[in-house]
Amino acid sequence: MSLGRFRSPVVTSRTRVERSEAVLVEQYGSLVRLAYLVLPASAGRHRRILTAHSVVQRALPGAGGKAPRTPRVPAPRRGPASTAPETADLRNELRTVVLRAALGRGRRGRWPRRHPASPGLLPALPIVIGLRLLPRSGSSEDMTVARLLASEQPATRGAYVLRHMDRLPEPDALEVLRAAGAEDPEGAVRKADRLRLDVGGTVDAASVSPGPSELDACTVWAQPTDLLRRRRRIRVAGAALLAGAVTATALVVLRDTPRSASEQPASAPAPQLLRRTAPETWADTSRVDFTAWPARGDRTRDDELLGRALETWRRPARTAADVALAPGTPTDPPPRSPQLLYAGEVDGQAVVLLHDGLRLARYSEAVGAGDRAPALSVARADEADVTTAAAVTLTAEGATARYLLAPWIAAAGRRDLLRPDRAATPLDVSATGVTQPVPVTPAGADCERRPVLQLRSSSRIVEDHAFLVADLGGLSPTHLTYTPLPGGGTPPARQPREATGTAALTAWSRLACDLGGRPDAPVRAVNLWDFAEQRLPRGGGRAVWSCSRAVTWRGDGDVSVHLRTEGPAAARPVAREDDTAACSRFGQHVVAGTRWRSPEGDWYVLAAGSRAVTSLGVTGDVRAEADGRTLARRAARDAEFEVTGRLRTGEALPALPATRRDANAP
Repeated sequence: MSLGRFRSPVVTSRTRVERSEAVLVEQYGSLVRLAYLVLPASAGRHRRILTAHSVVQRALPGAGGKAPRTPRVPAPRRGPASTAPETADLRNELRTVVLRAALGRGRRGRWPRRHPASPGLLPALPIVIGLRLLPRSGSSEDMTVARLLASEQPATRGAYVLRHMDRLPEPDALEVLRAAGAEDPEGAVRKADRLRLDVGGTVDAASVSPGPSELDACTVWAQPTDLLRRRRRIRVAGAALLAGAVTATALVVLRDTPRSASEQPASAPAPQLLRRTAPETWADTSRVDFTAWPARGDRTRDDELLGRALETWRRPARTAADVALAPGTPTDPPPRSPQLLYAGEVDGQAVVLLHDGLRLARYSEAVGAGDRAPALSVARADEADVTTAAAVTLTAEGATARYLLAPWIAAAGRRDLLRPDRAATPLDVSATGVTQPVPVTPAGADCERRPVLQLRSSSRIVEDHAFLVADLGGLSPTHLTYTPLPGGGTPPARQPREATGTAALTAWSRLACDLGGRPDAPVRAVNLWDFAEQRLPRGGGRAVWSCSRAVTWRGDGDVSVHLRTEGPAAARPVAREDDTAACSRFGQHVVAGTRWRSPEGDWYVLAAGSRAVTSLGVTGDVRAEADGRTLARRAARDAEFEVTGRLRTGEALPALPATRRDANAP
């Protein structure tokens, strides 16, 4: 199916307009969903809901000869047999109009007070005054889809909705994207299809599931805006009317129109409405995460402190607090009743820790006199579990930090990753779960030590479960895991396990110096996967190829391949790729290559592949082939080469991008 040259604009006869209206009413929910999910998340859910409805309602062509300047797109090639070609044509034209408007709003990156298509001075319909609209809470599958879409470009979100919610075939989705002016439609469709793999079967369930949904902008719940603030506005407006209608009108406009999305009126959360989990909930629930944390600390009833924390989170731009928002974290104000996890004094600071189901917020202020401004840190915490919700950083001063441990942590210690033969040192933990000061590694510090926490869960929820977490700069420490070498032959893939065994600690000790956070997003977990071992030529001994994958709270991941040779030296990085599925359950095959110098001074090209690789080939200045999962061929030190693996299926697998650093180079 090809548009070729765009045909004439949408026919605007009265009959066609009436048919368009019928199709719009029939498809209203899916069109609103398309606009809502494509619009920028930075605007907040309330404004996105209203704008999505406005965009769809303005998609109808006019009966007087004026129509949206959008080319027609052909009807889908395949679909229900009962769908008339003209009806399908109208559906795609409406999708194109809606998608074009939503993409245009995303590219502008700002939210004017009036829709650009609004005639004259009239505001865009619908108008909602005195209420704040939010999508209904849906299933965990919906939340997963919403989280993944929020981190993608608008065109990718549009492609995802068209392909996997509206069920358009790929050619039809491409035509709609092109007609709507999307950038790189083919790339957007590819990314959308990859997102579907990331969430597996939840996509179809989320797109058709009945009942409330995070993705449905038609089934919403309403809550009032700030009632006290509204009352004050009415009183001020009434007093101003006595001085003159013109002054009063100007005052109401200036006070009632927010200047930015971050200052939109929202329901003011009250300290008395904070949710508090019962102390023993964690021991009798199937959801062991932040929702099972009780409220702890010596200031959990301090309404003034809690009120300041809530107000700072709700309207950070109107406070003097230093705000740190982790990249990819939604900017919406907190709901009416977030959960209180902690409120108390630690190291001369009053600290409040809140959780709204998707985010953690840590508010801190100096106790007593002091010129330090309050601070607010907000980061994503969705999909946390027994390990990634096991600790939160309460304070960080210089080279030490204190953590608040989950109520299910029965024992805590600290150890140095660089010294795997030393046992963990027990940590002192207060009755409220606060640890003693723990050493941390500041960014840019020399690799003299790499402290991590070793925690053990209570036997009331799991037996003999110890695990490691490392402070990489986020609110929540990063979970470290390990996947050992595969067995002989081609066995099933091994699963990641806790990095507390001897083999895991030894492997991590060789890579600890390269363990660091990402500046653009907090890291949720890092898995170290030993995917191949190789006997090196010329008495070089045994080498292990490993892939470490760092996954952020947004879901994307970066991978690094290292080569560990015998001896105490740190592993050498040989390949790296960002934002990839490699070395994960959705990218189980990997190939890498590097240069290596033997103990006798000879240079070689080394290559290795994971368990499904049956042969390896090298091209360029060096040409070589080898059956199996490893290869070694003598070559000049400055030889340029490319490595390709062959899978059992016959598919060619290129090597990950190599670094410029040679393994075992002087």
